[in-house]
Amino acid sequence: MNRLLLALLSLLPLTAQSLDLDNGRPAPGWSVTITDFEGEAKLDADRVTVPKPANPRVPNSHVAARRGDDGALTLQFSNSWIAQARWQGGAPLNLEPYLREGTVEFDLNVVDLAHGGLKFALGCGKDCERKVPFLFAGRELIGKGRRHIAFALKCFWRDGDDFGAVPAPFALQATGSGEVRIAHLRFNRKGHATTACPDYRTQSVTPEPLQEAWAVDWWLPRHEAKLAEIKAHRDAGRNVDLVFVGDSITQGWEKEGQAAWARHFAKYNAVALGFGGDRTENLLWRLQNGELAGMSPKVVVTLIGTNNTGERLEDPALTVAGIRRNLDEIRQRQPQAKVLLLALLPRDEKPDGALRRHNARINALLPALADGRQVFFLDVGPALTNPDGTLSKGILPDWLHLSEQGYDIWARSLESTLTPWLAPQAHR
Repeated sequence: MNRLLLALLSLLPLTAQSLDLDNGRPAPGWSVTITDFEGEAKLDADRVTVPKPANPRVPNSHVAARRGDDGALTLQFSNSWIAQARWQGGAPLNLEPYLREGTVEFDLNVVDLAHGGLKFALGCGKDCERKVPFLFAGRELIGKGRRHIAFALKCFWRDGDDFGAVPAPFALQATGSGEVRIAHLRFNRKGHATTACPDYRTQSVTPEPLQEAWAVDWWLPRHEAKLAEIKAHRDAGRNVDLVFVGDSITQGWEKEGQAAWARHFAKYNAVALGFGGDRTENLLWRLQNGELAGMSPKVVVTLIGTNNTGERLEDPALTVAGIRRNLDEIRQRQPQAKVLLLALLPRDEKPDGALRRHNARINALLPALADGRQVFFLDVGPALTNPDGTLSKGILPDWLHLSEQGYDIWARSLESTLTPWLAPQAHR
């Protein structure tokens, strides 16, 4: 009995220091599920292809996975909105002892990622997931064979997260087209990180281009095109009196909102500096790289932050810090302009939706950023919602982006505020 007890005790240090999640096959009790935007399939055998629904929204996408003889898992994806290899199904893991000095480590072979993107995600309790982007770093590894990757577990942790019972401890998330292999996935209680990650506490205020595979081919060219648009106004002797800055909702003035723009704002030589997917740090990069130069607007309308919610469910105070940093940039570069700070527009069909409630917490903090002299706050959300707080598909078809009707409502909601500021006699 004593000899058996000693033998068992001798195993404890190894168990405490390392936790294998997949070493040629998932750890006992765990499984790997392969998903795309519209379906999923468990990798029970050597290979699997995610089946398509009867009427797919993304008919050309293809997501498949296989196990190699060496135990490595290969994820192949093409034209995908999202492709995942997700480890799940086992008893929730207690990763709290690993947080202080621990790492998540694996071998990675990026076979192809020229037209794709990559992120790594770690669950943090019920309905909680944290992601680390790997687009640019992943593309640097194309064709370089197997590389050892180690992230500090703190890369995935946010203040208040509970890592005591993690039901989905790891996911490889991809988009676009590519092929990636992963092997020897494990958690080490004490490890040495080989790969840097953003600091979540300063991410919203640290300027950077948008790091998304679906945007990387057009994002910088659009930035250059916007600089050319501003220059064309200047060369023609037209002063830009009105500027909108923001994300895809602002970019939509060029599509669904085109008619409303022509009716309400074109007469002011208005410019819409909206980029789909942008978070506060991406707008900040654009403002610091010329998008407010070469013009002297009377008004700058600002709407940014809902992608800080949608992509990483960021603490509202951190998102507000990013919005404040953008306001500071606008005031510094355009001190003569009045700045209209808009509340984040409603999202999720119902008022009790998680993202709606999260954005409401951000909106509650925004009025404090308005000084009533140069920066003013306006919430147009009530004009876009039904009396019971729900959203209409006729106004926000995907519960986030505006329809043609939605843009008309938005434009009319701004008129009483903007018209006096944009009058010919208004002070510059």
